[in-house]
Amino acid sequence: MMRGRAVTLVAAALLLGGCQTLPESWTSWLPSSLPTPSLTWLGIGKDAVKPGPLPAYQRSAVATVKWRVALGVNGAANFAPAVLSDVVYASAPDGTIVSVDAATGRQNWRIKADRPLKSGIGASLVAVAVGTDKGEVLAFDTSGKPLWRAKVSSEVAGPPKAAEGKILVWSIDGRIFAFGDTDGSQKWVYQRLNPPLTVRGFVGGTLSRGALFTGTAGGKLLALDVNNGTLGWEANVATPKGATELERIADVTSLPVVDARQVCAVAFQGRVACFELQRGTLLWSRDFSSLAGLEMDGEYLYLTDDKGAVYALDKATGTSIWKQDKLAARFPSGPARVGNYVGVVDGEGYLHLLDPRTGALVGRVATDGSAAVSQPYGDGDALVWQSAAGNLFSVGAR
Repeated sequence: MMRGRAVTLVAAALLLGGCQTLPESWTSWLPSSLPTPSLTWLGIGKDAVKPGPLPAYQRSAVATVKWRVALGVNGAANFAPAVLSDVVYASAPDGTIVSVDAATGRQNWRIKADRPLKSGIGASLVAVAVGTDKGEVLAFDTSGKPLWRAKVSSEVAGPPKAAEGKILVWSIDGRIFAFGDTDGSQKWVYQRLNPPLTVRGFVGGTLSRGALFTGTAGGKLLALDVNNGTLGWEANVATPKGATELERIADVTSLPVVDARQVCAVAFQGRVACFELQRGTLLWSRDFSSLAGLEMDGEYLYLTDDKGAVYALDKATGTSIWKQDKLAARFPSGPARVGNYVGVVDGEGYLHLLDPRTGALVGRVATDGSAAVSQPYGDGDALVWQSAAGNLFSVGAR
């Protein structure tokens, strides 16, 4: 049987949400992908599930909103900002694209694309790229002027990624495209078959040493050469199991994390697993289910499971270090390191700070009353995220 809150969310989205790949008649019963889980479970909308009460905590850390930028339209699932050393770019479903100073939140520029957007944003030092549900990739220069347009094979799935002079784009049919960031010329395409049924979640990759590490529907982790798209290795994060296609969903729906030795990923209804970086040899794995994401530091791997509990695991062995479930009824996001702490954003927009050694709640701050629409990005002493209410935040901790 499928397990946990995340499965309930997906089922609810399947029954209540719209999806362009969902057949009008269910004679075949299975669409090619389940819609992105609705944000109603995070306290958004008239049918929202209200988060539980705020838990008590012993304050020993201070979280402060450094800046807030209004995007002007409500957020949508998987709209994540692109954070560079001195600038943050963000996009919104209505076509809004903004550039803000990373330190102060001062707006550098704001433009409006000529069509709605379907994903977050990717940025290099020369280009800023977004995608649409029609398979269009729109690129702008770093002053907001149109640069180029390109086409992929289906709806753009998740924010593009910039790497070594290329803009990498994921399409919902399982392909990865690489375009030159200056002219939009297609450099390579990687293609693989999707399983019959997938979760439409955050799609993207993590870059390290000229390699792109990206998860797939069906529980695979791939290592691709960024220069030419060649597959270096692939490994099983999870193996689909069960009697039905719903039970066999085992997708990697969040970004892998990488250090000098290993790369780790987590699958929905599957496992969390870590692999040797160069050859993809399995180092360890354990049963786990997550749609929210994971984080890594020098010692631990941090994860939020589909029941809302936050965990720390020894990243070398997978041994449990601690479990924090006091936020489970408040629908916490995936974790991210911020200063000396681990941060998660709950369904009412509170940033909670956890002690990375013990998991104890040690601080929190309110924002705009709405959930983060993707895993927050840890930028040194600040977390950056977009909210369901349509704001871009940078929140610091000390």
